[in-house]
Amino acid sequence: MGTGRDAGAERTGRDETVEERADRIWSDLIQEVRVAQTGVQILFGFLLTVVFTPKFADLDDTDRAIYVATVIVGAAATGALIGPVALHRLVAGRRVKPQAVALASRLTFVGLVLLLATMTAALLLVLRVVTHDMRVLWLVGSVVAWYLLCWFVWPLWIRHRHTVRRPPG
Repeated sequence: MGTGRDAGAERTGRDETVEERADRIWSDLIQEVRVAQTGVQILFGFLLTVVFTPKFADLDDTDRAIYVATVIVGAAATGALIGPVALHRLVAGRRVKPQAVALASRLTFVGLVLLLATMTAALLLVLRVVTHDMRVLWLVGSVVAWYLLCWFVWPLWIRHRHTVRRPPG
């Protein structure tokens, strides 16, 4: 009564082996990373050009510090979100896909947190330069709250509410 698969292979809830599950999750993860990579690379590229604009010379010390922090965090986000691609390339064919998926997932999460920080700092800088008003912190805080809701709160709520709990044993 076999399915043609290794009877000793560990199974998951989707009737797939650990390796099949890793393949499926890897494909999903790479699709997700492609979306995030595009956004962070466009934002980072834009940030790198700002320093060469005439308006940059007029920035005060606080705005320059925000800019430097934004570029550094943007570079870190770019590294974290490109990391899964390099990881896959370096371990492909080594039979470590489940472990690679776990690390790539962590890198992607870190990349999303760093992207959130980059977008927050960039928004703060732009709004400070445009308005010269520290009340922009309320606007930035509102946008960050929206990001947190969309990126973390709702997904975690769905995960908590709809995760099937398996009985012990």
